[in-house]
Amino acid sequence: MLPMDCHTHTDHSPDSDAPIAQMCAAAREQGLQAFAITDHIELCRFFSKGFYGTEPRNEEDFFDYASVWERSMQQNLLAKEQFGDGMQIICGIEMGEPNADFGLADSLLQDKRLDFVIASLHELPDMLDFYFLDYGKLDAQALLDTYFSELLKICKWGKFDVLGHLTYPLRYMIGDAGASVELSRYTEMVAECLRAVIRNGKGIELNTSGFRQKYGMPFPHEEYLRLYRDLGGTLLTLGSDAHCPEHVGGGIAQGAALAKACGFDRVCYFLRHEPHFIEI
Repeated sequence: MLPMDCHTHTDHSPDSDAPIAQMCAAAREQGLQAFAITDHIELCRFFSKGFYGTEPRNEEDFFDYASVWERSMQQNLLAKEQFGDGMQIICGIEMGEPNADFGLADSLLQDKRLDFVIASLHELPDMLDFYFLDYGKLDAQALLDTYFSELLKICKWGKFDVLGHLTYPLRYMIGDAGASVELSRYTEMVAECLRAVIRNGKGIELNTSGFRQKYGMPFPHEEYLRLYRDLGGTLLTLGSDAHCPEHVGGGIAQGAALAKACGFDRVCYFLRHEPHFIEI
């Protein structure tokens, strides 16, 4: 039996067309003990394009996540009723770019329907998601410098439950584009981020999507996962980042084995922002 999948998306996320019923059914088939629905809410585009006085930069530059928030909360609560027998359904959200508006993030976190918040950094200020960038024309090392700097701001803010897919840009820089980057220069900055997470009583996720992608490793990779443990980190979730039923639970067993090898004897999921532990 798999312990959990705490990072998944449904058709309320712009990059998924999977109905929540299919995702929950897949989770049940996988024998998951806990299953979190965490659709995208990008705070840099929470309101309408008119509010920001701008236009979409490409066909996937979605605005008005405020409406997504409400629809997601409603469907997640319904899923708890429909699929919660024998499997813990978690009403979550993946909050992208909270550094774009920490005040807005603070207000959203007051929603009593919410169990769980992943804080993620998908894009840098005034830039597209790392997915869309051309690493043949951009300085990947400079982008990583800014990424870790912005990530540290999020970690110091620290009002999420877990930090999502640390090293996310590497999925595209190294995995897809084959860019050459020097990661050793970031060890202390990553440690500073993790210290802030721990100091604020928060956790990180081991995002297993990289196992099924060209990158071939989870986010974060083993070195940073061990660093988190060595610094005293104890709150760790496992998430597949599934956007379709076929990927629900993907890599979770492998991630649990890696976590155990790095010194974790349990992982956790969150209800009403409180950790609940499962031994691995």
